[in-house]
Amino acid sequence: MTAEKIRCLIIGSGPAGYTAAIYASRANLSPVLYEGIQPGGQLTTTTDIENFPGYPNGISGTEMMEELKQQALKFGTDVRRGIATAADLSKSPYKIIIDGKTEIETETLIIATGATAKYLGLPDETRYAGQGVSACATCDGFFYRKKTVAVVGGGDTACEEAIYLAGLASKVYLIVRKDHLRASQIMQDRVINHPKIEILFKHNTIGLSGENGVEEAHLVKNAGEPGEENVDIAIDGFFLAIGHKPNSDVFKDYLELDEHGYIKVQPGTPKTNIPGVFAAGDVADPVYRQAITSAGSGCMAAIESEKYLNC
Repeated sequence: MTAEKIRCLIIGSGPAGYTAAIYASRANLSPVLYEGIQPGGQLTTTTDIENFPGYPNGISGTEMMEELKQQALKFGTDVRRGIATAADLSKSPYKIIIDGKTEIETETLIIATGATAKYLGLPDETRYAGQGVSACATCDGFFYRKKTVAVVGGGDTACEEAIYLAGLASKVYLIVRKDHLRASQIMQDRVINHPKIEILFKHNTIGLSGENGVEEAHLVKNAGEPGEENVDIAIDGFFLAIGHKPNSDVFKDYLELDEHGYIKVQPGTPKTNIPGVFAAGDVADPVYRQAITSAGSGCMAAIESEKYLNC
């Protein structure tokens, strides 16, 4: 296998990847960007984005990502289809295998592979993607002002999302499959005592329905136990808050990860434990997971790559 040798390789094509590409191109690093398994990243599953600066009337996720891609192309980024399937970060230049057949040797590497939201695995989640089903309350909650929504999950994230949505929606159901919450006590107290939040313990979601987007969630209470019963609730939005899986597996033998698989970076920087290897966006961010913060970290990664190459 003959290796292609480049100065800067970017893996991932969400806000972090494309922003890194824009900055790296303008710095004459001649970056190559591989789009990954979902060109454009998770934002392509979002219908409207209203909280990204510069779009007062909002913009669809797909359109925003296409504009970022065109901007990266304008400045000279070599954008390619492909997925990183293997890596050797033991020494520089770093080796990345694309689609199991193409080897890239790069002096700097920017990992912007994102994190994948966990879903229940229901066919209806796919059917209503962007039409009532969301994995980001901060991103999409604004569209459910004075409406009724449901949040699935029992941990801190689910409680936080329920409280956030309760500030917008008229009512929030918190669907918990167990008979208790896993969240910290302070979060449990806030949810339990919130007048707009109703907790449905020992409920499992089995389906969604609606003619014009999600209109109803179909649940089973006490599944497999005495007193099992079907429960239907009328809702306008269905939010998943059962966690994210960072797309870092390819690099786990070389990079320091936290207990959930997020790439560890030096505080306030995109620097990993390997010189010349940087992480940007959701793959290194278990806290914010926003397009604007991802874009900012992509900018930082490109600037640090330029500094590294000029040392």
